[in-house]
Amino acid sequence: MPSLPDRAAIEDAARLVYAAMPPTPQYVWPQLSAALGAETWVKHENHTPVGAFKVRGGIVYFERLARDAGCFGVIGATRGNHGQSMAFAAQRCGLRCVVVVPQGNSREKNAAMRALGAELVEHGDDFQAAREHAAQLAQADRLHYVPSFHTDLVRGVATYWAELFTAAPDLDVVYVPIGQGSGINACAAARNALSPNTRIVGVVSAHARCYALSFAAGRLIEAPVSTQLADGLACRVPDAESLAIIRAHVDRIVEVTDTEVAAAMRLLFTATHNVAEGAGAASLAGALQERARLAGRRVGITLCGGNVDADLFARVLAGETFSSIRAAA
Repeated sequence: MPSLPDRAAIEDAARLVYAAMPPTPQYVWPQLSAALGAETWVKHENHTPVGAFKVRGGIVYFERLARDAGCFGVIGATRGNHGQSMAFAAQRCGLRCVVVVPQGNSREKNAAMRALGAELVEHGDDFQAAREHAAQLAQADRLHYVPSFHTDLVRGVATYWAELFTAAPDLDVVYVPIGQGSGINACAAARNALSPNTRIVGVVSAHARCYALSFAAGRLIEAPVSTQLADGLACRVPDAESLAIIRAHVDRIVEVTDTEVAAAMRLLFTATHNVAEGAGAASLAGALQERARLAGRRVGITLCGGNVDADLFARVLAGETFSSIRAAA
């Protein structure tokens, strides 16, 4: 099984991250604590320079890449936040950055990537198709392919969990969204180093179930994607290394519907006046689903991204019903 970064590796990554951005805050918001019946800490990764946690991993990954004299450009696939991370870090290193996104991707995420200097290529109906096309272009154009899951990405992302576990020691449980797995793997690394008694619960979209199905079965299972809100969780094919670590270090995985995600987005806005994208609200959605078991406990959730298109967020705030078809195996 792949190993996780230890405390020294996370602290080394923090020095790289803090050269590019400050730590983000974590707060106990009274209305959220009341809603869950538990002391609830929110980690605000929506306050990074790109509005999401991914940038930390990009900073660390590109630090090593910048020392490679033969690398003149990079390519990767994304629904938005990984691409912004790539573009932010590539700009700092003076590297060309190409990002492949699916057709119909978020307009505002696309605009944010372009503003950071990324060249966008639209291809395929979902993230997996975009990822496969990016790998082909990497070979054809001699670009370095930046994966969505890598040890250096995990090491960088672990710095945000280290901040939370340092500020809020002895949390009983944390709820962590799962896209390709860098976030929850990073949480496991920081938990092991700083808060070993904290339990980790993964959260996936009920309309993108590949990690939940694979976790239960103990093998990789591909599953269709139909979520309308949680594009950051819209994974069709799990990563084998990520899954192995999740199965070793995570207690369980819960599935949240788009309806539950929308309710969490509304609650985060009314209780904290922070904007959460779908994946950014999934952590709270998972905790709300399990609030009966959280009474009197200390709970950590992550607002891991706030990059949602304005028109979609307006529909969420207006109380529109999102009736995504629950994805099957």
